[in-house]
Amino acid sequence: QVITKSELIEYYDISGCYILRPWAYSIWEMVQRYVDDRIKGMGVQNVYFPMFVSNAALEKEKTHITDFAPEVAWVTRSGRSDLAEPIAIRPTSETVMYPSFAKWIQSYRDLPLKVNQWNNVVRWEFKHPQPFLRTREFLWHEGHTAFATREEAEVEVMEILAMYEYVYENLMAVPVIKGRKTEKEKFAGGDYTTTVEVYIGASGRAIQGATSHHLGQNFSQMFDIVFEDPATGEKRHVHQNSWAITTRSIGVMVMVHGDDKGLVLPPRLAAHQLVLVPCGLTVRTTEEAKRALLDKCNSLAAELRACGLRVHADLREHYSPGWKFNHWELKGVPVRIEVGPRDMAAKQVVAAIRYSGEKRTLPEEGLAASLQALLDSVQSEMFARAKAEQDARLSVCPDLASLCAALDKQHLILAPFCGDPDCEDLIKKDSARNAIVEEGVPSMGAKSLCIPFNQPDEIGPDTKCVHSHCGRKPQFYTLFGRSY
Repeated sequence: QVITKSELIEYYDISGCYILRPWAYSIWEMVQRYVDDRIKGMGVQNVYFPMFVSNAALEKEKTHITDFAPEVAWVTRSGRSDLAEPIAIRPTSETVMYPSFAKWIQSYRDLPLKVNQWNNVVRWEFKHPQPFLRTREFLWHEGHTAFATREEAEVEVMEILAMYEYVYENLMAVPVIKGRKTEKEKFAGGDYTTTVEVYIGASGRAIQGATSHHLGQNFSQMFDIVFEDPATGEKRHVHQNSWAITTRSIGVMVMVHGDDKGLVLPPRLAAHQLVLVPCGLTVRTTEEAKRALLDKCNSLAAELRACGLRVHADLREHYSPGWKFNHWELKGVPVRIEVGPRDMAAKQVVAAIRYSGEKRTLPEEGLAASLQALLDSVQSEMFARAKAEQDARLSVCPDLASLCAALDKQHLILAPFCGDPDCEDLIKKDSARNAIVEEGVPSMGAKSLCIPFNQPDEIGPDTKCVHSHCGRKPQFYTLFGRSY
């Protein structure tokens, strides 16, 4: 209800597909703008590849495509005629792009090759679709890069992950946990996957925020992407990365900050940071006084826009101030500015803060600077509140019993783990069996989310793997939790 009433999305007549309305798309545009500027500063160029993939191209990298095979949508007919060869709609673009990489890269002078595309992908999910979080079509950007050395590629992996951390923490005011995916959860066909994971307090679940993959030479060997080493004259395979963030990020932000009144948008990603509402007009207000108030609202809005603030003056007639207050609260505008005849006379405004419900009286003099400072403090306080909730729901658990108890409290868990995929399956299975869940909610076990770069402790000589039946030596602390 929140995402439809706040005019973020509209439902569509094909299950799992949704219409992004301007209020949602404006958020995506601001994410796009930041990411696009940042990656161009790293030497990445934008391209566009076709959305259609031949079956032969998909089949070329079987390990990679196995993960996507159940979700691939196929075009099988043209009009009334069956196609001789079915054509897939891209679930991701490695197999679309890399045959061209093999043509474009011949010499070390052609490296590094860094391209990105802003596009849509289709994954025909059979699980229960959820707007933003699990959709059959979504928007993203996918960066694909090739380097002469592994070292260069690995530096970029971490630069990109830091960029995604910035998007979440500095733009969306959403704290993340950075880490590496386990072997079981990494991107199929890659050497390793790095990720930013987000905790959703309302559901007690985690969600993958964005990923940066080091593909190693797996794809370059498959697609024969080679360059001539100037030192030896020998052909060498390139080292590759791929990375992406999607419109899922909007849904993550909505769930982290939303409340019973609707959306709560962080100032840096709100299309309207401020909404100006005239108040105090009654049937006894003269036309002259009314015009003076509306003119004041327009002039204030113009002054604030000139100072770089995103302001909307809601001067619609036949809507009461109370209706407008509710409307903009539902849409999550960070600060509402109320201006009435008394405020005009006193040369002041009233600022109502969406996330805290607090009201402040601000003088007109220096108003733009006061409001900018207020927006900055709202941004930092929203992040601090979300971080405090995440930290309060993070438990270190040495064994499966304590892991299950923490899981039942909707916590994320840091536990010593051997890293073995079979043990990982066992942890998920046995924590589901022990889980106490609400009626009607499926019993969901603990899934590995990442191996955090910031480890809570060292693995000691007597530390055991979290699963008592394992017997292997733990390699690291791993973040577990219920997930989307």
